[in-house]
Amino acid sequence: MYRRMSGADANDNDPEIDRINLRISRSFLDVVDETWRERGFNSRSEFIRYALRDSVNHPEGAGVWKDLAISEAQFDEGDGISSDEIKATYGSDGE
Repeated sequence: MYRRMSGADANDNDPEIDRINLRISRSFLDVVDETWRERGFNSRSEFIRYALRDSVNHPEGAGVWKDLAISEAQFDEGDGISSDEIKATYGSDGE
C-alpha cells in the first residue's frame, strides 16, 4: 500500500516522492537496523532505498532476497535452524 505524498509532506518538497508501508517482523527489523548502522548509512530509509535499487538494477541477485524472506518466515514460525545447530551438524567453526 502506498500513498502519494503532497509537497508539504515530503522532506524535500518533491511531489514525485511516494511513501510506502512495509510490514516485516520485529526480529528482521532489528537485523535491518543493525545492518544499516554497521554499513554507515544515514538512516533506515536510505538503506532500504539502496537495497531496493540494487535489487532492481541487479535482478540476478533478487533470488537472494526471496530466499531471505522465506528463511525469515520459517524462522518466525519456529522452523529455523540456529547457527549452533548448523555448526554441530556440519562441524563448522566459522572459519
